[in-house]
Amino acid sequence: MAMAALVIQLCISMGVDSSLPHPDKIARLPGQPHVGFQQFSGYVTVDNHRALFYYFVEAETDPESKPLVLWLNGGPGCSSLGLGAFSENGPFRPKGRVLIRNEHSWNRGARTKRNMLYLETPVGVGFSYATNSSTFVAVDDEATGDSFLVPIRGTTFCSCKAGSTSFPQYRNTDLFITGESYAGHYIPQLAKLMVEINKKAKLFNLKGIALGNPVLEFATDLNSRAEYFWSHGLISDSTYKMFTSACNYSRYVSEYYRDSVSSVCSVVMKQVNTETSRFVDKYDVTLDVCVSSVFSQSKFISPEQVSERIDVCIEDETVDYLNRKDVRRALHARLIGVRRWEICSNILDYELLNIEIPTFNIVGSLVKAGIPVLVYSGDQDSVIPLTGSRTVVHRVAKELGLDTTVPYRVWFAGKQVGGWTQAYGNNIFSFATIRGASHEAPFSQPERSLMLFKSFLEGKPLPEVF
Repeated sequence: MAMAALVIQLCISMGVDSSLPHPDKIARLPGQPHVGFQQFSGYVTVDNHRALFYYFVEAETDPESKPLVLWLNGGPGCSSLGLGAFSENGPFRPKGRVLIRNEHSWNRGARTKRNMLYLETPVGVGFSYATNSSTFVAVDDEATGDSFLVPIRGTTFCSCKAGSTSFPQYRNTDLFITGESYAGHYIPQLAKLMVEINKKAKLFNLKGIALGNPVLEFATDLNSRAEYFWSHGLISDSTYKMFTSACNYSRYVSEYYRDSVSSVCSVVMKQVNTETSRFVDKYDVTLDVCVSSVFSQSKFISPEQVSERIDVCIEDETVDYLNRKDVRRALHARLIGVRRWEICSNILDYELLNIEIPTFNIVGSLVKAGIPVLVYSGDQDSVIPLTGSRTVVHRVAKELGLDTTVPYRVWFAGKQVGGWTQAYGNNIFSFATIRGASHEAPFSQPERSLMLFKSFLEGKPLPEVF
């Protein structure tokens, strides 16, 4: 998959000796508090017509010895910069005209510091651009991958891996790939390509992948929504019966993206939408208010939300911040082909039926190849409910013949139950819930998400005591 090549290029672009000037180094973001780490952002060229935007944050201390974590948001077509970096686990969050520190940023903490890379992908998302508008038509998983594959060059990679004197500190960097939602398609395919490349030459130090509320198996993931709605009191008994027998959610989505919604599915979904209410954030059913960027991601896996969504927030501070000219200058970013930076792309024409392509089988192949995999779920997310993800994980573990090494139990963070977890095959394959978390777990439960992240990167079971 294409993204592997981009990681190669970025390994060079960002492996910067702090004593040397670098064109992508951010001097200071507008409104930013003082920090002791370096930031970089800019473009990686795919070809003469396409370029991808990245934002890289070094670990607070001793970054050369810390792993690199690539974070990808889903959608597809939603920004890892606006969602991941500025709303979830990055170092700052916009507040009015200034930035405030995120106390649970994944690049800080006594033992959790990591180098964090956020990539706006595919081309057409955020500040990533193409000069040919046809690039945005009929984009699919394969095309998204191919857009990254083009830049692979032996000399480029050698600068990163074999030992360039310019960037020695990142020569043997361990790599983790993490993300959420539709990144359940992106990440397994990217990791699979890296494993295949490594069979010919050891190019990637891939140490694991983590998938949050991911789309892994279309029917199982989407159809678990009915039980979630019913068990949380969002729909009645009679509607639950219709939603599981007359027309389930995977059938409705499949019909919707084929422009052929049947009369029975139309009736069922109208009733479901009436009972669940447009004033309930499906990405976190406990919230009274929502972040508009969260709603934006619903356009793919929750198509009916496009027309009925309501932004109950006063403003989206991330959108406001990233559309400031002084911020764009500081980020070395440009608006090409669009007038405004958006959380989720309005110009990308993604092949929506790709959601039906399963990726859980790829996850299984990665586990079999010795790559640790964590699947985690915010337990307040009704879009990709935990029950579906847990079922898929158990199915994969069973197919691989993995024994349960950590029985289903609670785990702790901050002297409170952080969620539940289960691990298989000497902990190489694990599932965890984050109690009280939404679809964007690091946003809604930052401390618990950080504990989960820390344990995964250290290869340790989640704490069973506090």
